[in-house]
Amino acid sequence: MAVAFYPGSFDPFHLGHLDVVEQAVSLFGELVIGVMHNPAKPSGMFNPEERAELIRESTVHLGNAVCVATYEGLTVEVAARINASMIVKSARTGADFEIEQQMAQTNNAATGIETVLLFSRAERAFISSTYIRQFANYTGPIKTPMVPAPVLKALIAKQSKGAK
Repeated sequence: MAVAFYPGSFDPFHLGHLDVVEQAVSLFGELVIGVMHNPAKPSGMFNPEERAELIRESTVHLGNAVCVATYEGLTVEVAARINASMIVKSARTGADFEIEQQMAQTNNAATGIETVLLFSRAERAFISSTYIRQFANYTGPIKTPMVPAPVLKALIAKQSKGAK
C-alpha cells in the first residue's frame, strides 16, 4: 500500500485530527504524521516533541500503520524525502479549503506529489486546536469530548500547573 504524509502543528491533537488519521490509514495503509512548528501560528501549549508523543499515545490502537515524527522545513520536501505518494490534509471551512487547494496545487507543480483532502465526521468538524487551547487556558474542562484521553490528561496536567 501507499505511504501518506499527514502534516500539521497538532497543538493539541484532537478528535477531528484522529478521525482524519483513521480515514487515511484505511485508505493508504501506512501514514506518517509530521508534527511541525508553524511560525505563522503563535506558540501553543505543547512543544513539538510533546505533541508527537501525545499523538503516538492517541493512535496506539492503529499499531504499526502510523509513525509520528517531528520535522522542520517545507512539508513537500519532507514528503518527498520519506517517499510519500500522497499528502493528507483536512479543512473545516471554505477559507481552509481555499488555502489547502492553493498549497496542494503549488506542491504538485513543484514536486509532482498529490494532496488528498479528507474531512472529519460532522460531529467533529467544528473542533479547533485554537479553541481547545483557549478553553484549557481560561475556562477549565470542556464538557464535550474533543480530544483523545492522553491529550485530555496532558491538558489537565498543564491546567493544574497554571500554564497559560
